[in-house]
Amino acid sequence: MVRSVVRTDSGRRPLRDQLIEQIRQEGPMPFEEFQAIALYDPEDGFFGSGKLRSTKEGDFLTSPEVSPLFGETLAKFVDRIFSSPSEGRGPGEERTGGDGGRCGAGAAGGGHILVEVGAGSGSLLRPLLASLEHPVDAWAVEASVAARAALGEILPGQDIVSSLDEIPAPFSGVIIANELLDNLPVSIAVRKGETWEERWVGVEDGRLVPVPHPARPEVTAWANRFGLPCPEGGRVEVQLAASEWLRRALDALVWGAVVVVDYGETAEKLEHRRAEGTLRTYRAHHLGPDPLAEPGETDITADVNFSALLAVAEAAGASAEMHRQDEFLASLGLADRVRGLREQELALARDGDPMERLKVRSDRTNAETLMHPRGLGDFRVLIAHK
Repeated sequence: MVRSVVRTDSGRRPLRDQLIEQIRQEGPMPFEEFQAIALYDPEDGFFGSGKLRSTKEGDFLTSPEVSPLFGETLAKFVDRIFSSPSEGRGPGEERTGGDGGRCGAGAAGGGHILVEVGAGSGSLLRPLLASLEHPVDAWAVEASVAARAALGEILPGQDIVSSLDEIPAPFSGVIIANELLDNLPVSIAVRKGETWEERWVGVEDGRLVPVPHPARPEVTAWANRFGLPCPEGGRVEVQLAASEWLRRALDALVWGAVVVVDYGETAEKLEHRRAEGTLRTYRAHHLGPDPLAEPGETDITADVNFSALLAVAEAAGASAEMHRQDEFLASLGLADRVRGLREQELALARDGDPMERLKVRSDRTNAETLMHPRGLGDFRVLIAHK
């Protein structure tokens, strides 16, 4: 459920002012509640306010906006999953549910479902679907009303919903989340001696400010498991919402895979970042201000703790693997595709249309960006098989 700020009048005021009023009336709120409102409020949230954020003219770019080859390459992985003999069905067999009927949404379209959660501009799903060899029933999940409207034009005839829960389950298929989990709300835990203290959001001198609050049991348990060691005063983003999202995604599957692509690391490799934490904001392709300064105007994000996700997969009985994005895409043939583009570019340089050469060069450099070892190539790809 998308949280909304409590509005006491019909006037249009900055979200910051509305939050200040609500906190003055109700007291400090947990940071994850503040973040949920700041990002997803249906009227004034960063993603809910009607603007498409992931574009060259917007606030940030993800891999699918950099190059359609990201979606085309990912299609090869999806085809591999749907070609796997481990699906457990013989030719012509239908998977059945406990009532003997056809099982969930996967009963149509050859029994395969493809879901992208956080479909945004459709820049991943469109080239992916165009490149698939297997027939699928495709669903786009997007919380933003504006983005759903745009998706309806970009992907006519596709099912577009606001929540994964709206897709009939369980089903056989693949669920993809590209740069979604880094935006799911987090709690902030600060190390105090042998325990933890949360940072909630309060008001002081007309400003939103962090205020100390005793750590709730679930926050303490997560931080103890995935946030140690941590120096005195160090910060940990407690990612309960991300863990819950993966649990629900795996619960929705009878058979298939959940693919999470995002920036982050395992708990051990995040240790060096715990003095200040990884929480940050983005606006207009640059690091933005303090997350409390301009709610609704900036992206609020944190590095994904993949150790927590691996633990969820294990608890769900799924087998999980993790890769760097550059290695994952190379294993699916993108490095070969880049070499082919480079050869094509050289041939055009010798005897070809200069404009065509420029296009091929652009395609090549964009594809190389997807695998840059200090950029998008350093993202992580978690695959949980069920």
